[in-house]
Amino acid sequence: MATSSITATAFKGGLVSSFASGENYVTLVKAIPAQIRGRKSTRARPMMKNVNEGKGLFAPIVMITRDIVGKKRFNQLRGKAIALHSQVITEFCKSIGADAKQRQGLIRLAKKNGEKLGFLA
Repeated sequence: MATSSITATAFKGGLVSSFASGENYVTLVKAIPAQIRGRKSTRARPMMKNVNEGKGLFAPIVMITRDIVGKKRFNQLRGKAIALHSQVITEFCKSIGADAKQRQGLIRLAKKNGEKLGFLA
């Protein structure tokens, strides 16, 4: 049975080097329409959005407060409130002897309840 092998010298001056520095590369680039070459990525950026936006008992109060104080300041206040609430949950878990997994579950539950009630509107 005859076996054939390809050596590295067989690729010298082959496809890779001719596209990298030769005329074929320039021809290839010119063959691609300018609209395709210059096109920027049109990938949409993911947005974090509340599925219950505008719904819930407290949503109108939250949205009015956000309009009055401004979005930036409102998000700062919301972040502080969420951090304080997480600290309260952590202290509660320490006092009853709950582990980290149970604590994380309570924090997730608090987030879900906040979404349903409209605090995260």
